[in-house]
Amino acid sequence: MSTPGAEGTQRETGRQAWLRTVAADVARLDRSSSAERAADILRRSITEGALPPGAQLSEVELTEVLEVSRNTLREAFRLLTHEGLLVYKLHRGVFVPELGEHDVIDLYRLRRVLEVDVVRGLAAREPELPADRLEPLRAEVDAAETAARADSWPAVGTANMRFHQQLIGLAGSSRMDAVTGRLLAELRLLFHVIAAPRELHEPYIGRNRALLELLEARKYDEAAADLHEYLLDSEHRILAAFRVR
Repeated sequence: MSTPGAEGTQRETGRQAWLRTVAADVARLDRSSSAERAADILRRSITEGALPPGAQLSEVELTEVLEVSRNTLREAFRLLTHEGLLVYKLHRGVFVPELGEHDVIDLYRLRRVLEVDVVRGLAAREPELPADRLEPLRAEVDAAETAARADSWPAVGTANMRFHQQLIGLAGSSRMDAVTGRLLAELRLLFHVIAAPRELHEPYIGRNRALLELLEARKYDEAAADLHEYLLDSEHRILAAFRVR
């Protein structure tokens, strides 16, 4: 069993690794980076599991690695607070929120409305969906399988997030893409309730592959029905984890 000191060291090591990732993201941006771009980097950190529930964000650290002013960073914090991805605690600072069972039910209701509708709508919108439109989904399925073979389960979770983001992308709607970005970031916060990432993500590697194959075969109604059950199963697993926590 890890000692408290060892756990603290692991958290600090993880934090430093995350800050290096943020700095690398900034290096790819132009120098006119705004609060929206800073917010996008932090949102992606949440979606990829680098910022867990309860994590505190340091203005001093982030103004340095994001290369923005304190005012710009505070505006980014404000944007993410409005999205429900950060919370401000009086006299304590800015934190990643801890979600509960109600959030599970609410988020999965929204997922079913969005994702199942996108897949079912392909029959009318793009019945002859070109194979290259599915390439981004195929890439994420391959990435998840590769990460699983390497026993890198957090990376499997990130590939899964991106798979569902690409699935919504089939709708060709910038508004739906924006909603999905926020939704998936909140969803990743829920995933932290399950201590073993493999237990959470492993069952869905094959299910993502099966869903992709249905889309490739243009069996959109069957894919929509399968996705509906998939999301119900995922919701029940997360709720069960909350109830035994």
